[in-house]
Amino acid sequence: MSLPPARLRVAVVGTGAVVSGGHLPALRAHADRTELVAAVDVDPGRLDAFRSEAGERVAGFTSTGAMLDVVRPDLVLIGTPPSLHREQTVAALEAGAWVLCEKPLCLSLAEYDEIAAAEDTSGAYASVVFQHRYGSGAARARELIRSGALGAPLVAHCQTTWYRDTAYYSVPWRGRWATEGGGPTMGHGIHQYDLLLHLLGEWEEIRGMAARLVHGTESEDVSTALVRFRDGALATVVNSVLSPDEVSRIRVDCADATVELTHLYGHTDDDWRYTPAPHVPAGRADAWRTPARSVPSSHTAQLGAVLDAYDAGVRPPGSGREARGTLEFAAALYKAAFTGRPVRAGEIVPGDPFHAAMHGGRHGWSSEERV
Repeated sequence: MSLPPARLRVAVVGTGAVVSGGHLPALRAHADRTELVAAVDVDPGRLDAFRSEAGERVAGFTSTGAMLDVVRPDLVLIGTPPSLHREQTVAALEAGAWVLCEKPLCLSLAEYDEIAAAEDTSGAYASVVFQHRYGSGAARARELIRSGALGAPLVAHCQTTWYRDTAYYSVPWRGRWATEGGGPTMGHGIHQYDLLLHLLGEWEEIRGMAARLVHGTESEDVSTALVRFRDGALATVVNSVLSPDEVSRIRVDCADATVELTHLYGHTDDDWRYTPAPHVPAGRADAWRTPARSVPSSHTAQLGAVLDAYDAGVRPPGSGREARGTLEFAAALYKAAFTGRPVRAGEIVPGDPFHAAMHGGRHGWSSEERV
């Protein structure tokens, strides 16, 4: 009789709301495959509260380095403020651990290059949390769009119109280039346009605008983009924290159907709608709406995909080219907004100021100015 596979030894770095509300339930859902062995937080009180919730056997540390030296985990889940992601991810990779890190994985393409180098040296991998890709509804939509079952993609809309008040930005690291990497382009809308890229594939050109209209932040509080995809499809992207009627939406109009997702912070199969073109037979349209099984988008779904990759010894989804591609899209949107000209895929390379930082060295504007 063969023994069951050993559970992966997991550590969490950061014990705030995203870890306790997202990662901890995911670990519990995969308790047959994972064992939470350590937690790191610079706040001892918050760390103790998390350990009480997670279980007495979870070792506590106030330093990521000390935890890695003592515990040597297989997988590290990172849920700290964005400016810490690159350093903590590289440290975990260098210790031989795989990483699943909250978005954004890092603050620039230059920082991503450091993560990629650490992957190459260690043989471990770092994925970024983009859980909206992993629901069964998203998987079904991608399959239908990429296979041509809905006809050629023609027009798309990607909308993240959320609302954040002044109190939200009282947290010191929010709204600052050095600590958050940008405004809603980096911290909010990134989930939706990552899903758009997942559905439609390679983009070719971006034209963008951004502005700081309300909040006294360093970075923007709204951005918009026009995007041309490699297959010819055109898309609009809106990222806002100024919108009282909050919604997250993606719509793709193909030659034979419109597929639309409307939700806020997560989706189920019921949030996806398919509208056939008049010439499409009803029986064909019925088949679009039936995934093999219903899986909500969640940290649980993405963690399962990472664990599958770990078991198979292959690069996990949400890492490598996929992780860099979404970061490049953000950098290109900012470059287009700041320079006022179109940006082509692949043009932001080392030496380009927007490779080093999302603001490209043009990191401030007055309340009257627009970018």
